[in-house]
Amino acid sequence: MDRAVAELIGPSGYVPDFLNPAPAGPAPTPADEWDAISASPADRVRQDLDHLARHQGHLGPRLSSLHADPPSRLAKVTREVETYWELALAPYWARIKAVLDADILHRARTVAEHGTGHLFNDLHTSVSWADNTLTLVRRKRNLPRRSTGAGLLLIPSAFTGPGLRTRVRPPDPPQLAYPARGIGTLWVTRPATGTGALAPVLGRSRTLLLAELETPASTTELAHRTGLSPAGVSQYLTALRNAGLVSAHRAGRSVLYARTAAAETLLQAASA
Repeated sequence: MDRAVAELIGPSGYVPDFLNPAPAGPAPTPADEWDAISASPADRVRQDLDHLARHQGHLGPRLSSLHADPPSRLAKVTREVETYWELALAPYWARIKAVLDADILHRARTVAEHGTGHLFNDLHTSVSWADNTLTLVRRKRNLPRRSTGAGLLLIPSAFTGPGLRTRVRPPDPPQLAYPARGIGTLWVTRPATGTGALAPVLGRSRTLLLAELETPASTTELAHRTGLSPAGVSQYLTALRNAGLVSAHRAGRSVLYARTAAAETLLQAASA
């Protein structure tokens, strides 16, 4: 790996805006995000890198090369982002997305039942709404409507930590990323229930594998946990993958399998 992304997301706290493009819709796919990064205008990339250099004091050789030739170097940066996604996030995405979707549903219901002001006052302790003004604690400068893009984009996140993150880059709408509801239990192991009801439908071994995939695992690890033969595990996983209940993600020389959102829904329905 070229490690350019590690240098772009350094300890300074500033992350170049071109790595966080404004989404084209309410639920962009990872591929949509990568395409948007690759299509970043060269002048914007250079502006962001200049800003990063002021935070860090300098740019290393990799980022200097990106500054000199954004169109060709962005493709390599995007591939690095894609590799990180496959290794670190994709196996857990079904679980993360369920938390984010639940947060969005809750916020939409809040707006419908109580109005926008209640939404902002319940969003985060450092955000408040009064007298038609949105206030963020410790925000360094005002953001008049005429100096920002249209609207306001609220982004629930599992990775902001306890605070908020903002992005203001006209003509894009301002972005406000906040910790989603439920992230405190995101990584808590939840034993699968309803497997007794599923076993007659999927078969005992396939149901057992779905239950074990609370966390992503390899064929060898699943065989060790369940007592099934590696060949049998491989066969069952192939069937589950063809049915859209399991996804596969390469991690170095291993392949990790994970439950999909459809499998999570199936387990929840069976437990109900």
